[in-house]
Amino acid sequence: MNTKQLDRIHTGKGFIAALDQSGGSTPKALLQYGITESSYSTEEEMYALVHEMRTRIIKSPAFDSEHILGAILFENTMDRFIDGQLTADYLWEKKGIVPFLKVDKGLAELEDGVQLMKPISGLDDLLKRAVSRNIFGTKMRSVIKEANPAGIKKVVEQQFEIGNQIAQMGLVPIIEPEVDIYSADKAASEKLLKDEISTQLAALGKDVKIMLKLSIPTEDNFYRDLMDDPHVVRIVALSGGYSQAEANEKLSRNDGLIASFSRALSQDLAAGQSDEEFNATLSSSVQSIYKASL
Repeated sequence: MNTKQLDRIHTGKGFIAALDQSGGSTPKALLQYGITESSYSTEEEMYALVHEMRTRIIKSPAFDSEHILGAILFENTMDRFIDGQLTADYLWEKKGIVPFLKVDKGLAELEDGVQLMKPISGLDDLLKRAVSRNIFGTKMRSVIKEANPAGIKKVVEQQFEIGNQIAQMGLVPIIEPEVDIYSADKAASEKLLKDEISTQLAALGKDVKIMLKLSIPTEDNFYRDLMDDPHVVRIVALSGGYSQAEANEKLSRNDGLIASFSRALSQDLAAGQSDEEFNATLSSSVQSIYKASL
Protein backbone atom coordinates (compact mmCIF):
# COMPACT_ATOMS: atom_id res chain seq x y z
CA MET A 1 0.00 0.00 0.00
CA ASN A 2 1.29 3.44 -0.94
CA THR A 3 1.31 5.32 2.39
CA LYS A 4 1.50 8.72 0.67
CA GLN A 5 -1.67 7.90 -1.25
CA LEU A 6 -3.32 6.55 1.90
CA ASP A 7 -2.63 9.79 3.76
CA ARG A 8 -3.95 11.84 0.83
CA ILE A 9 -7.23 9.92 0.70
CA HIS A 10 -7.61 9.92 4.48
CA THR A 11 -6.88 13.58 5.19
CA GLY A 12 -6.93 15.48 1.90
CA LYS A 13 -9.52 18.02 0.79
CA GLY A 14 -11.39 17.21 -2.40
CA PHE A 15 -13.50 14.45 -3.88
CA ILE A 16 -13.28 11.17 -5.80
CA ALA A 17 -14.13 11.32 -9.51
CA ALA A 18 -16.01 8.21 -10.69
CA LEU A 19 -14.93 7.45 -14.26
CA ASP A 20 -15.82 3.76 -14.09
CA GLN A 21 -18.75 3.24 -16.43
CA SER A 22 -18.45 -0.32 -17.74
CA GLY A 23 -20.02 -2.44 -20.48
CA GLY A 24 -23.66 -1.94 -19.59
CA SER A 25 -23.46 1.76 -18.74
CA THR A 26 -20.90 2.85 -21.35
CA PRO A 27 -23.45 3.49 -24.15
CA LYS A 28 -25.46 5.72 -21.78
CA ALA A 29 -22.32 7.61 -20.76
CA LEU A 30 -21.37 8.15 -24.40
CA LEU A 31 -24.90 9.24 -25.30
CA GLN A 32 -24.88 11.77 -22.47
CA TYR A 33 -21.59 13.02 -23.95
CA GLY A 34 -23.22 13.37 -27.37
CA ILE A 35 -21.97 10.19 -29.06
CA THR A 36 -24.79 7.98 -30.33
CA GLU A 37 -24.66 4.21 -30.78
CA SER A 38 -24.54 4.73 -34.56
CA SER A 39 -21.04 6.16 -34.09
CA TYR A 40 -19.56 2.72 -33.32
CA SER A 41 -20.23 -0.81 -34.48
CA THR A 42 -18.04 -2.94 -32.21
CA GLU A 43 -17.32 -3.12 -28.50
CA GLU A 44 -13.69 -2.18 -29.14
CA GLU A 45 -14.76 0.97 -31.00
CA MET A 46 -17.10 1.82 -28.12
CA TYR A 47 -14.36 1.46 -25.53
CA ALA A 48 -11.93 3.47 -27.65
CA LEU A 49 -14.45 6.32 -27.75
CA VAL A 50 -15.10 6.23 -24.02
CA HIS A 51 -11.35 6.21 -23.38
CA GLU A 52 -11.04 9.31 -25.53
CA MET A 53 -13.73 10.93 -23.41
CA ARG A 54 -12.04 9.94 -20.16
CA THR A 55 -8.65 11.02 -21.46
CA ARG A 56 -10.08 14.42 -22.31
CA ILE A 57 -11.45 14.73 -18.78
CA ILE A 58 -8.24 13.54 -17.10
CA LYS A 59 -5.95 15.76 -19.19
CA SER A 60 -8.09 18.85 -18.68
CA PRO A 61 -6.46 21.56 -16.53
CA ALA A 62 -9.68 21.53 -14.49
CA PHE A 63 -9.04 17.92 -13.43
CA ASP A 64 -6.40 18.68 -10.83
CA SER A 65 -5.16 17.45 -7.47
CA GLU A 66 -6.14 20.69 -5.76
CA HIS A 67 -9.77 19.60 -6.02
CA ILE A 68 -9.70 15.88 -6.84
CA LEU A 69 -8.24 13.26 -4.50
CA GLY A 70 -8.81 10.12 -6.56
CA ALA A 71 -10.39 8.67 -9.67
CA ILE A 72 -12.18 5.34 -10.09
CA LEU A 73 -11.40 3.53 -13.34
CA PHE A 74 -13.00 0.68 -15.27
CA GLU A 75 -10.74 -2.33 -16.00
CA ASN A 76 -10.57 -1.43 -19.70
CA THR A 77 -9.38 2.07 -18.79
CA MET A 78 -6.75 0.70 -16.41
CA ASP A 79 -5.25 -1.29 -19.28
CA ARG A 80 -5.10 1.68 -21.67
CA PHE A 81 -2.57 4.48 -21.97
CA ILE A 82 -2.54 8.27 -21.78
CA ASP A 83 0.44 9.92 -23.46
CA GLY A 84 2.40 6.67 -23.34
CA GLN A 85 1.70 5.93 -19.66
CA LEU A 86 -0.77 3.49 -18.19
CA THR A 87 -3.78 5.45 -16.99
CA ALA A 88 -3.14 4.89 -13.28
CA ASP A 89 0.49 6.01 -13.60
CA TYR A 90 -0.55 9.10 -15.53
CA LEU A 91 -3.11 9.97 -12.85
CA TRP A 92 -0.63 9.71 -9.99
CA GLU A 93 2.63 10.82 -11.59
CA LYS A 94 1.30 13.63 -13.80
CA LYS A 95 -1.76 14.71 -11.86
CA GLY A 96 -1.20 13.67 -8.24
CA ILE A 97 -4.57 11.88 -8.24
CA VAL A 98 -4.95 8.45 -6.58
CA PRO A 99 -6.18 5.64 -8.90
CA PHE A 100 -8.92 3.17 -7.96
CA LEU A 101 -10.40 0.26 -9.96
CA LYS A 102 -13.99 -0.95 -10.28
CA VAL A 103 -13.87 -4.75 -9.81
CA ASP A 104 -17.49 -5.93 -9.68
CA LYS A 105 -19.15 -7.61 -12.68
CA GLY A 106 -22.56 -6.04 -12.28
CA LEU A 107 -25.70 -6.83 -10.32
CA ALA A 108 -27.67 -10.02 -9.78
CA GLU A 109 -31.46 -10.09 -10.09
CA LEU A 110 -33.57 -8.48 -7.38
CA GLU A 111 -34.15 -10.79 -4.41
CA ASP A 112 -35.14 -9.95 -0.82
CA GLY A 113 -35.38 -6.31 -1.84
CA VAL A 114 -31.71 -6.07 -2.90
CA GLN A 115 -29.38 -6.76 -5.78
CA LEU A 116 -26.24 -8.58 -4.73
CA MET A 117 -23.12 -8.50 -6.86
CA LYS A 118 -22.74 -11.16 -9.49
CA PRO A 119 -19.85 -13.57 -8.84
CA ILE A 120 -16.54 -11.85 -9.62
CA SER A 121 -14.76 -14.48 -11.69
CA GLY A 122 -10.98 -14.18 -11.86
CA LEU A 123 -10.87 -11.68 -9.00
CA ASP A 124 -7.46 -12.79 -7.70
CA ASP A 125 -5.90 -12.35 -11.14
CA LEU A 126 -7.56 -8.97 -11.57
CA LEU A 127 -6.27 -7.83 -8.17
CA LYS A 128 -2.74 -8.96 -9.04
CA ARG A 129 -2.94 -6.95 -12.27
CA ALA A 130 -4.25 -3.97 -10.32
CA VAL A 131 -1.28 -4.13 -7.96
CA SER A 132 1.12 -4.39 -10.92
CA ARG A 133 -0.60 -1.35 -12.49
CA ASN A 134 -0.07 0.70 -9.27
CA ILE A 135 -3.76 0.86 -8.35
CA PHE A 136 -4.39 2.01 -4.77
CA GLY A 137 -7.88 0.65 -4.14
CA THR A 138 -11.00 -0.92 -5.63
CA LYS A 139 -14.73 -0.28 -5.83
CA MET A 140 -17.68 -2.69 -5.97
CA ARG A 141 -21.39 -1.90 -5.99
CA SER A 142 -24.56 -3.55 -4.68
CA VAL A 143 -28.04 -1.98 -4.58
CA ILE A 144 -30.66 -1.86 -1.82
CA LYS A 145 -34.22 -1.12 -2.95
CA GLU A 146 -36.26 -2.11 0.11
CA ALA A 147 -35.81 -2.09 3.89
CA ASN A 148 -35.55 -5.87 3.99
CA PRO A 149 -33.33 -6.95 6.94
CA ALA A 150 -32.36 -10.30 5.41
CA GLY A 151 -31.49 -8.77 2.05
CA ILE A 152 -29.47 -5.91 3.52
CA LYS A 153 -27.56 -8.33 5.74
CA LYS A 154 -26.64 -10.39 2.66
CA VAL A 155 -25.47 -7.29 0.80
CA VAL A 156 -23.18 -6.14 3.59
CA GLU A 157 -21.81 -9.61 4.32
CA GLN A 158 -20.97 -10.13 0.64
CA GLN A 159 -19.33 -6.71 0.39
CA PHE A 160 -17.15 -7.23 3.46
CA GLU A 161 -16.24 -10.80 2.57
CA ILE A 162 -14.86 -9.69 -0.80
CA GLY A 163 -13.48 -6.51 0.76
CA ASN A 164 -11.35 -8.64 3.08
CA GLN A 165 -10.04 -10.58 0.10
CA ILE A 166 -9.10 -7.31 -1.59
CA ALA A 167 -7.45 -5.90 1.54
CA GLN A 168 -5.25 -9.01 1.79
CA MET A 169 -3.76 -8.00 -1.56
CA GLY A 170 -2.68 -4.66 -0.12
CA LEU A 171 -5.47 -2.69 -1.78
CA VAL A 172 -8.10 -0.52 -0.08
CA PRO A 173 -11.63 -1.63 -1.01
CA ILE A 174 -14.41 0.89 -1.47
CA ILE A 175 -17.50 -0.91 -0.22
CA GLU A 176 -20.58 0.46 -2.00
CA PRO A 177 -23.99 -0.77 -0.82
CA GLU A 178 -26.08 1.85 -2.64
CA VAL A 179 -29.53 2.62 -1.25
CA ASP A 180 -31.85 3.52 -4.13
CA ILE A 181 -32.69 7.21 -3.73
CA TYR A 182 -36.21 6.51 -5.03
CA SER A 183 -36.90 3.81 -2.44
CA ALA A 184 -40.13 4.37 -0.52
CA ASP A 185 -38.42 3.35 2.73
CA LYS A 186 -34.95 4.81 2.12
CA ALA A 187 -34.44 6.04 5.69
CA ALA A 188 -35.38 2.63 7.14
CA SER A 189 -32.98 0.93 4.73
CA GLU A 190 -30.20 3.28 5.83
CA LYS A 191 -30.73 2.41 9.48
CA LEU A 192 -30.54 -1.32 8.76
CA LEU A 193 -27.52 -0.74 6.55
CA LYS A 194 -25.66 1.27 9.16
CA ASP A 195 -26.26 -1.41 11.81
CA GLU A 196 -24.93 -4.14 9.51
CA ILE A 197 -21.88 -2.06 8.55
CA SER A 198 -21.11 -1.45 12.22
CA THR A 199 -21.28 -5.20 12.89
CA GLN A 200 -18.90 -5.96 10.04
CA LEU A 201 -16.45 -3.21 10.99
CA ALA A 202 -16.23 -4.63 14.50
CA ALA A 203 -15.22 -8.00 13.06
CA LEU A 204 -12.41 -6.72 10.81
CA GLY A 205 -8.79 -7.51 11.50
CA LYS A 206 -6.86 -4.77 13.28
CA ASP A 207 -4.89 -3.58 10.25
CA VAL A 208 -7.64 -3.80 7.60
CA LYS A 209 -8.50 -0.48 5.97
CA ILE A 210 -11.65 0.14 3.94
CA MET A 211 -13.65 2.98 2.44
CA LEU A 212 -17.42 3.28 2.21
CA LYS A 213 -19.37 4.71 -0.73
CA LEU A 214 -22.95 5.40 0.33
CA SER A 215 -26.01 7.20 -0.93
CA ILE A 216 -26.39 10.66 0.58
CA PRO A 217 -28.46 9.87 3.70
CA THR A 218 -32.02 11.03 4.32
CA GLU A 219 -31.01 12.24 7.78
CA ASP A 220 -28.14 14.74 7.68
CA ASN A 221 -24.88 13.46 9.19
CA PHE A 222 -26.38 10.00 9.68
CA TYR A 223 -23.05 8.28 8.93
CA ARG A 224 -20.87 10.74 10.82
CA ASP A 225 -19.99 8.34 13.65
CA LEU A 226 -18.77 5.69 11.19
CA MET A 227 -16.07 8.11 10.06
CA ASP A 228 -14.36 7.75 13.43
CA ASP A 229 -13.95 3.98 13.11
CA PRO A 230 -10.21 3.19 12.82
CA HIS A 231 -10.85 0.86 9.86
CA VAL A 232 -12.55 3.57 7.79
CA VAL A 233 -10.19 5.62 5.61
CA ARG A 234 -12.96 7.81 4.17
CA ILE A 235 -16.68 7.81 3.48
CA VAL A 236 -17.69 9.08 0.06
CA ALA A 237 -21.11 9.70 -1.42
CA LEU A 238 -22.59 8.67 -4.75
CA SER A 239 -24.93 11.02 -6.58
CA GLY A 240 -27.41 8.19 -7.19
CA GLY A 241 -29.38 9.89 -9.96
CA TYR A 242 -29.68 13.31 -8.35
CA SER A 243 -28.78 16.25 -10.56
CA GLN A 244 -25.45 17.88 -9.79
CA ALA A 245 -27.12 20.83 -8.06
CA GLU A 246 -29.36 18.63 -5.91
CA ALA A 247 -26.54 16.21 -5.04
CA ASN A 248 -24.26 19.09 -4.07
CA GLU A 249 -26.93 20.68 -1.90
CA LYS A 250 -27.63 17.45 -0.03
CA LEU A 251 -23.93 16.61 0.28
CA SER A 252 -23.07 20.02 1.73
CA ARG A 253 -25.32 19.30 4.74
CA ASN A 254 -23.24 16.25 5.73
CA ASP A 255 -20.02 17.09 7.59
CA GLY A 256 -17.03 15.02 6.53
CA LEU A 257 -18.83 13.30 3.66
CA ILE A 258 -17.17 13.91 0.28
CA ALA A 259 -18.41 13.28 -3.24
CA SER A 260 -17.67 10.37 -5.52
CA PHE A 261 -19.87 11.46 -8.40
CA SER A 262 -20.10 10.08 -11.93
CA ARG A 263 -23.06 11.44 -13.90
CA ALA A 264 -23.20 14.54 -11.71
CA LEU A 265 -19.56 15.27 -12.61
CA SER A 266 -19.85 14.87 -16.38
CA GLN A 267 -23.51 15.79 -16.97
CA ASP A 268 -22.84 18.95 -19.02
CA LEU A 269 -19.79 17.78 -20.97
CA ALA A 270 -20.19 17.21 -24.71
CA ALA A 271 -18.01 15.82 -27.47
CA GLY A 272 -18.79 18.78 -29.70
CA GLN A 273 -17.54 21.38 -27.24
CA SER A 274 -14.34 23.26 -28.02
CA ASP A 275 -11.48 22.64 -25.59
CA GLU A 276 -12.18 26.03 -24.05
CA GLU A 277 -15.87 25.23 -23.57
CA PHE A 278 -15.13 21.72 -22.33
CA ASN A 279 -12.55 22.86 -19.78
CA ALA A 280 -14.76 25.69 -18.54
CA THR A 281 -17.72 23.34 -18.11
CA LEU A 282 -15.63 20.73 -16.30
CA SER A 283 -14.05 23.43 -14.12
CA SER A 284 -17.50 24.64 -13.06
CA SER A 285 -18.53 21.10 -12.09
CA VAL A 286 -15.28 20.39 -10.26
CA GLN A 287 -15.46 23.64 -8.32
CA SER A 288 -19.08 23.13 -7.24
CA ILE A 289 -18.58 19.49 -6.22
CA TYR A 290 -15.39 20.40 -4.36
CA LYS A 291 -17.17 23.16 -2.46
CA ALA A 292 -19.97 20.76 -1.45
CA SER A 293 -17.34 18.27 -0.22
CA LEU A 294 -15.67 20.67 2.19
